[in-house]
Amino acid sequence: MINIPTISNIRGDIFGGLSAAVVSLPMALAFGVASGAGAAAGVYGALLVGLFASLFGGCKTLISEPTGPMTVVFTVVIANMIAAHPEQGMAMAFTVVMMAGVVQIILSSLKLGRYLTMIPYSVISGFMSGIGCILIILQLAPLIGAKSPEPGVLGTLSNLSEIFSQFSLNEVSLAVISAAILFLTPKSITKKVPPQLLALIGVTVISVILFGNSNISRIGAIEIGLPSFYFPTFSDQLLQEMFIDAMILGALGCIDSMLSSVIADNLTKEDHDSDRELRGQGFGNLMSGMFGGLPGAGATMGTVVNIQAGGRTMTSGLIRVATLFIACFMLADLLAFVPSALLAAIALKVGVDILDWNFVKRAKNTSRHTTMIMCVVLLTTIFVDLIMAVGIGLFIAYMITIEKLSLAQKSGIKTFTDTDDALNLTDQEKALFERLKGSFLLVHLSGAMMFGVARALSREHRIMSNYEYVVMDLNDISYMDDTIALTIESAITDAMESNVTVLLVPPTGEVGEKLAKLGILSLLPKYHIFETTSKALYWLEGNASYGRGGYSSNQIQKADVMHRPA
Repeated sequence: MINIPTISNIRGDIFGGLSAAVVSLPMALAFGVASGAGAAAGVYGALLVGLFASLFGGCKTLISEPTGPMTVVFTVVIANMIAAHPEQGMAMAFTVVMMAGVVQIILSSLKLGRYLTMIPYSVISGFMSGIGCILIILQLAPLIGAKSPEPGVLGTLSNLSEIFSQFSLNEVSLAVISAAILFLTPKSITKKVPPQLLALIGVTVISVILFGNSNISRIGAIEIGLPSFYFPTFSDQLLQEMFIDAMILGALGCIDSMLSSVIADNLTKEDHDSDRELRGQGFGNLMSGMFGGLPGAGATMGTVVNIQAGGRTMTSGLIRVATLFIACFMLADLLAFVPSALLAAIALKVGVDILDWNFVKRAKNTSRHTTMIMCVVLLTTIFVDLIMAVGIGLFIAYMITIEKLSLAQKSGIKTFTDTDDALNLTDQEKALFERLKGSFLLVHLSGAMMFGVARALSREHRIMSNYEYVVMDLNDISYMDDTIALTIESAITDAMESNVTVLLVPPTGEVGEKLAKLGILSLLPKYHIFETTSKALYWLEGNASYGRGGYSSNQIQKADVMHRPA
C-alpha cells in the first residue's frame, strides 16, 4: 500500500526535506565515487531509494539513501563481479542490488524483518567497526591524490609504498582543509549548516581559486539525466556468490534501517511499522539497482537532521527527493569541479563515525567473550570476508549463549528424596513426603527448558531406575522445546522398562499441549497423571509398597534444591 502525502505539517516537512537534501548531496557524491560506480550512481541511489522508501515505508520520518556500510559491501561486490566478468561485471553488481531489494520484500512478506535485528551487540559492533576501518583504508590513496594499483583493503595495504610515492601536496592540502572543516566545525554552526555542505562549497571554491590550472583530481563531468536501465544479468559461475551477496546486502540494509527507525521513534515519540518499512526499502533497492543506483538504507544522520528541522510526515522525504533532483540537474556542471580529495575526506569522516567508539572505551569493562567476539569479527571483516565475519561471530556468540543458558537452566532440574525446608511444600505435602520418604523420587522441572539442558536431564533420569516410584512434576515449566520433550519421553520410557511406576504432573497451556501432541501423555495410564503434586502424593500414599527398593537420600546424588513457587 502506497503512503499518501499530507500537508498537516507542511512547513516543518519543507524545512526537514530541504535540510536532509543538503546533507544527502555531498554524501551521495562521496559514496558514489568511493564505490567505484561513479558519482551519478550515488545520486541515483539517493533519489530512488529515498523516493520508494518514503512512498512504501513504515517510518514517516526516516530518510533513506546510500550509507557507509551498504557502500562498503557494494564496493566489494563491484570488484568481484568486474574481476570475473570485465564487460558485464557492473550490470551484475547492479543485479545484486535488485536481488537484495527482492530479499527485503520477501522478508517483509514473511514478517521476518525484526528477527534480523536480533544479532548480538558484539557482532554488530565488530562488523560496523570493521566496515568503518575498510572505508578509512580505502580513502588513503585518494586523500593524497594517488591511485591504488590494486582494489580493496589488501590491495591498498600491500601497495602503500607505491601509493605514497604518488604523494601530491596540493591534494593533501585540500584533504586536510576538508577534514578540518568536517571534524572541527563548532556544534553551534553544524546545528544550522551541515559541515559536509560547508566543505563541499568551501573546498571546491578554494581548489578552483588556488589550484585552478593544477592537475587536481576532480569528479569531472556528471551525466545526470534519465538513468540507463540495467536488465538483470547473471552468471552461472557466480550465481551462488551473487545470491549470498544479495542476502548480505538485504540483511545489512534491514539492520541499518531498523536501527535508524528506532532512533526516529525516540525523537518523534511514535512507533514505526518494521515490516512495512522493510518492504519500502526493498522497493527502493530494487528500483535503484534497475537504474544504476547504489544500494541504500535508512540513514541516521539524514533522519535526525530531518526531524530536528521539523519533518514529521513522509512528505519531508518526498521534498528531500525533489530538492535533490532539482539541485543535481541545476548544479551538474558545477559539481564537476568537486575535488576527489574532498569526497575522500567526507568518506573518511563517515568511516570514523561508524567506528564503535562507545564499545572501545568500555571494552575493558565488558566480558572477555564479548571483547573476543568483537575483535574476531572486526579483523575478519577487514582482512578476510564480510560474510565469513558475520557467520563466525554469530556462531561463537550463539555457542557461548547456549552454554550460559544451559548452565542457568540446569538449576531448574531438581530431584528430591526427602522433605527439605528449601522445598516449598504445604504442611500436608511435607507430612506426606515424610511418611513416604525413601520409597519414591520427586523430579521437579521449572523455568524454560531448551535443548542445551537435555544432557543434564538425561543424567538425572538415570537415577530414576533406583526407585520403585517416581513423581515427575513438570507444572512449573514455562517453555519447552522438542528436544526436552523427547528427553522426558525417553526418561519415562526407560523408567517404565525398569519397572518404575511413574506419576506425572504435566504442565498446562502450550507446554502441556506439546506433550499431548507428541503422544507423551499417552505413555502413562490416565490414573497416573495428576493436576498437582499433592494429588500424586496422596495416590502414592494409598498405593505404594513402602520400603521396597528405596534408596536413602545419602545414596543419591542430589542437585541443588530450588524453591517451588507458592
